Amino acid sequence: MTSSIRFLMCAPDHYDVDYVINPWMEGNVHKSSRDRAVEQWQGLYHILKDRAIVDLVKPQKGVPDMVFTANAGLVLEDKVVLSRFFHKERQGEEPFFKAWFEENGFTVYELPKDLPFEGAGDALLDREGRWLWAGYGFRSELDSHPYLAKWLDIEVLSLRLMDERFYHLDTCFCPLADGYLLYYPPAFDAYSNRLIEMRVPAAKRIAVDELDAVNFACNAVNINHTIVMNKATDELKERLNTLGFEVVETPLTEFLKAGGAAKCLTLRTTEPLMPLHHAVATIESRVIQLEGHLLDSGLINRALDLIVEGGGSFQVLNFRLGEQRNSTSSAEIRVTAPSHDVMEKIMSQLIDIGAVAAPQEVCDNPLEVVDMDGVAPDDFYVTTIYPTEVRVNCEWVRVQNQRMDGAIVVSQTPEGPVAECKLLRDLKQGDRVIVGVEGIRTVRKTESREQRTSNDKEFSFMGSGVSSERRVELVVEQIAWELRQIRDRAGKVAVVAGPVVIHTGGAEHLSQLIREGYVQALLGGNAIAVHDMEQAMLGTSLGVDMKRGVSVRGGHRHHLKVINSVRRCGNIANAVQQGVIQSGIFYECVTHNVPFALAGSIRDDGPLPDTEMDLLKAQQDYARLIQGADMILMLSSMLHSIGVGNMTPAGVKMVCVDINPAVVTKLSDRGSVESVGVVTDVGLFLSMLTKQLNRLTRRFDLAQTV
Repeated sequence: MTSSIRFLMCAPDHYDVDYVINPWMEGNVHKSSRDRAVEQWQGLYHILKDRAIVDLVKPQKGVPDMVFTANAGLVLEDKVVLSRFFHKERQGEEPFFKAWFEENGFTVYELPKDLPFEGAGDALLDREGRWLWAGYGFRSELDSHPYLAKWLDIEVLSLRLMDERFYHLDTCFCPLADGYLLYYPPAFDAYSNRLIEMRVPAAKRIAVDELDAVNFACNAVNINHTIVMNKATDELKERLNTLGFEVVETPLTEFLKAGGAAKCLTLRTTEPLMPLHHAVATIESRVIQLEGHLLDSGLINRALDLIVEGGGSFQVLNFRLGEQRNSTSSAEIRVTAPSHDVMEKIMSQLIDIGAVAAPQEVCDNPLEVVDMDGVAPDDFYVTTIYPTEVRVNCEWVRVQNQRMDGAIVVSQTPEGPVAECKLLRDLKQGDRVIVGVEGIRTVRKTESREQRTSNDKEFSFMGSGVSSERRVELVVEQIAWELRQIRDRAGKVAVVAGPVVIHTGGAEHLSQLIREGYVQALLGGNAIAVHDMEQAMLGTSLGVDMKRGVSVRGGHRHHLKVINSVRRCGNIANAVQQGVIQSGIFYECVTHNVPFALAGSIRDDGPLPDTEMDLLKAQQDYARLIQGADMILMLSSMLHSIGVGNMTPAGVKMVCVDINPAVVTKLSDRGSVESVGVVTDVGLFLSMLTKQLNRLTRRFDLAQTV
């Protein structure tokens, strides 16, 4: 017996599976055998008693899980942090454990009542006493970890649990003697696995497979070089034996029905302490504010989900609900993350949805100087489509040239500070670039309830597996109405189109839109121009007769003949002026002075003289043509449309039309209320659109009564 090691246990006199608070309990309510449970507990008790001192706390009626003493609290030397159970079913255990600790001379620390922490089930000391591993995600809150660091004067390393089967850290993680670690990596998120790998050398990490994990091999009791557990595969036992550990198996199947095994049934009350760092917790907290229609728009849920999914934790400090139908609500939320890097990632996502720092936390943006053309500082802030303001000299400054995936450069002018978006390639040595997420906010448009209801209806057809014809018609009617309004106020509509427009018979309809003044800019690639002019000159598209729908002999050469003809003319405009092209989309563009930009690619034949093969110049042409646009129609051209979407700020209505739902989802799901997706044939869409516009613009003759 090793007399210096002590454990606390509780006899299973009142043990049973009385409720369901973890996945293991499901289907096992009142299906545990009391006699078998007592027998298995006694087996574990005697194994430990032969190797250490075992103290007992008196079992109590009405708290069947009191047998799992690991959750009584966290002990280090003569201090104990008492558990605050997450589930009400276990909260009745707290006073009994508190009394035992006080009777045995421990200094008891108690967390705030609304801050869950479940003791040594979620906090495991490195067996060398160097630091404390602390879990969070299901039962314990991340905000409890700074308390542990302060009260126990030890470094705390926070690990996020991801698999609900392993709801406590000790179900999938077991520090062993000599710096070894027995654990199940899939139970943790990527950040936590990296943290483990940074602290525990590869030679010391013993990763178990799922079979051992679900048998709770990691829920083991380690006494020097002895490991007591429920069950292990021969492979795991052999590996542990090779490393100098003795594996003692003792069946604990009755307790597995409640989600516990050897470690859960014990609390080590003598723990070594040789900390490398005193009272250190890398945890970071910030307070943010949200304002808008937080409930009915789902914004508050989205924000909280982003925090949790990003590896953080939250506490809603204040929530003010709007009193009237169109009143906005506001919330103040404390965000906690296990490290600065995780916090930065969470905050950047929260900024994207309109969160701002609390007034007392607002500060100027950190700036770093560019030391190489075209290369930003490592931690530069990446812009979004939303109007953004940055804090400079204690003032909020609106960012100019807003676009997605850029950096923000701040400069001083006689009129004051100026902030603007720049692409990485446009950065110059000496530019001052914003880094981190301090002092940044996005300006989000708050919709009225009526607008949200209208948008819900507009988007409703996307929610089902199949878009009914009538639902598409409703969206087309709305788009036609907006097109008419934009034209009437001399607004701007840009069209991004792919060759599918020609193949599906949409050329005549798009030509009509250009001819009647609904389109002010056209963007595409080499292919749409080639096939449009092929149809205009030869009546085919990709060698297929557009009227009969059959291949034409030698038709596969048609597009090259068209390219050759246009190249002979010098460009598309010359081909139109010389009468080579007498109809079609690009004929209308030339004759009605509608500018167009064609971006080349590696697959292009020819290309046409108007096709810009310099990618950077093509991007500049695109950006120039969409500037000031009120609406952008994206017609079956995924790559060009993605490029346009990335350079378009929020506030521009984007309509994406494609027969492939995945393409529509990718292009329309930009987090913008102005995006509309239509899953349908693009030729059919254009036909319906022109018909609806004809209805809106035709003269209504009044019937004269005779």
